[in-house]
Amino acid sequence: MENTPKNVRLILAILAVVVGIFMIAVAPFLIQTSLEKVLTELSIVAAEKPAYASGILLFSYFFPLYRGLIYIGGIALLLLARSIYQGKEWAYPVALLAAAFPSAGGMFMFMPYVSFVDGFPIPMVVSMVGLTFFWSLILLRKVDKWVKWGQFLALTFAGMLTTHAFIVGIGNLRTLLTRPDKPFYDGLGWWVLAWSQPIQWICAVLLFVAIYQMAARKFSGWWLALVSVTSLAAIDIPMQIIRLTMTESTAWDYTYGLPMIIGLLFVLLFPKFKAALIKE
Repeated sequence: MENTPKNVRLILAILAVVVGIFMIAVAPFLIQTSLEKVLTELSIVAAEKPAYASGILLFSYFFPLYRGLIYIGGIALLLLARSIYQGKEWAYPVALLAAAFPSAGGMFMFMPYVSFVDGFPIPMVVSMVGLTFFWSLILLRKVDKWVKWGQFLALTFAGMLTTHAFIVGIGNLRTLLTRPDKPFYDGLGWWVLAWSQPIQWICAVLLFVAIYQMAARKFSGWWLALVSVTSLAAIDIPMQIIRLTMTESTAWDYTYGLPMIIGLLFVLLFPKFKAALIKE
């Protein structure tokens, strides 16, 4: 950050303050409004399709959970603004992680919103504000072009995969909570859902850690990202095959993450990008 021109650091510091205030004072109300709309529409759907009732419980917990992460991230950005302006290198990965919370969280909340609620998708505002700062921090910093674009691609793909893994985990758990033979698992189709669900969320957490570590150009960040993306590929591909061939499902949920998996693997393994992502 110290090599970045002072006027650019000032812009980033101001952005940190503006986005931080948004995350603290505006995003919580947008998230609550979104949750109320989703729960209202989902309650109507669940009255006719009881299998959707578990979504009411899950969204009631996880919208507020992401709101808490976003709120803390906003506090962090306000406290980081001065260090960003001073060009403190340690502030860069911390600020990126803080911005990743609204970016990924808004996108997670966007999916159930557009699935059940008509009209403008309110959570997209939260996501776009977070992404504005996330991408600005990467692209405006004065560093080697391979470092800049390697981090832009790797961190963006990692954030998108975090969202996809979290959403798939929600879908797995929602289905498991309303399975007919609960608490038992009737056949392979239910077994693999119970197998996939925790893996999705574990990888989502690991990818958040990897975002911070890769931003700091730590080998551990590259390694965590590689473990996470490989784990997701190893569970998602068989899951999709099993669901299409051995269950009545026709959904292609698991394939939606494949472009991001391929993209992240390419960036992690391409020699020029790999060298740029690791400073140690």
